[in-house]
Amino acid sequence: MNDGFATGQFNVGYESRLDVHELRTQRVGKAQAARKSAGLDALLVWKDENVRYLTDLRPQLLAGKSTVLNGALLIEGKAPILFCSGGERDRVERTMPWIAEAHIIPIMEERSLIAGFVRQVLTGVLSDHGLSKATIGVDEASTIFFEEVRSQLSDVTIVDGDTAMQSARRIKLPGELVLLEEATAIADAVTAAAIRSAREGVRENDVAADAMHALFTLGGEYAHVMTPFVASGEHMSPPNRISSDKIIRNGDLIFIDIGGSWAGYFGDVARTTVIGKPSPRQREIYTAVYHALQAGIDCMRPGKTNVDAQKAIHRAAAEYHLEDRFLSLFIGHGVGIGSNEPPYIGETLPGGEEYEFETGMVFALEPLIWVPGVRGGGGVRLEEMIQITDGEAHVMSRGSFCDDLLI
Repeated sequence: MNDGFATGQFNVGYESRLDVHELRTQRVGKAQAARKSAGLDALLVWKDENVRYLTDLRPQLLAGKSTVLNGALLIEGKAPILFCSGGERDRVERTMPWIAEAHIIPIMEERSLIAGFVRQVLTGVLSDHGLSKATIGVDEASTIFFEEVRSQLSDVTIVDGDTAMQSARRIKLPGELVLLEEATAIADAVTAAAIRSAREGVRENDVAADAMHALFTLGGEYAHVMTPFVASGEHMSPPNRISSDKIIRNGDLIFIDIGGSWAGYFGDVARTTVIGKPSPRQREIYTAVYHALQAGIDCMRPGKTNVDAQKAIHRAAAEYHLEDRFLSLFIGHGVGIGSNEPPYIGETLPGGEEYEFETGMVFALEPLIWVPGVRGGGGVRLEEMIQITDGEAHVMSRGSFCDDLLI
């Protein structure tokens, strides 16, 4: 196992690397423990990341169809049971021997097809495994699915299963940290490719295209976001969270947030750079964000909380009189087999919870400050991948910052 850096993605004979089969067994064990702790007879998951966590299925994904393409059922004493698209079944049987039981399902949207799945597939599976009268935790599914289960399986009780899965995934296993290091190395490389591509006279879309080329060249599976985020100049004041046909001009700040994934795990890294010579105001905003980021990282250790980190970030921004110019969004989020997952830092919406940092948590910390009316844009975000350790935080990302923008 590595020591806090990305050693390489391949299975090689010249050094000890990750045993992915052992990691999968460990993940299933954590999910089983969370299931038992929640008092559930079974866990039925539909979220792409939860299916991957339990089965390692890397499926074809369709935009906008998360939670309706594949599923998995976790029960006592059995390997996870896979529910998959017919397009995946033959490959699963030939290449995934750890899946002992798999069933073909439709896209889980149309009522008649969902009703047929419950009647002809789910009912039989639950009966075969002694779960006809059971309490089953479900992570996320359509109202139609819940109605059909209630109608056809009256002795089955459906409750929240997503909280149990979030609990299992919150503290990363050592093997997960290995994969997160590799994903972060890809994300760093993708960001560097985008920065090299950014120049006067090209479009935001050109930069995104070069970054995505780097992502796939390096074997990355997905970007961190479905909509690559390249925003230039006034498109960051306020943030325009897509890449567009806007032409990049001299004096523009350029923000890049694309990231990358490896083996199902995500690296979420972002940087802001500048075309030409920045203005004093742009440098002031960038420097405020940089110092806010570092102040937050300094707080990310056991004994401190997400609220402590949020306050430190705002105090640092206040030194530049910019504490009220943060984007109205959380400042940090968990990262793992989910690209964006609980817990959060800086969540101000109702229900935001205070919690202590624990060793093995991984976050993307991403303060964003924007100021209107700045020529060439006055919006800056800087984002790092942070692993909580027993001592000071381990910064997994290594991308350089823009010296021209630092005061």
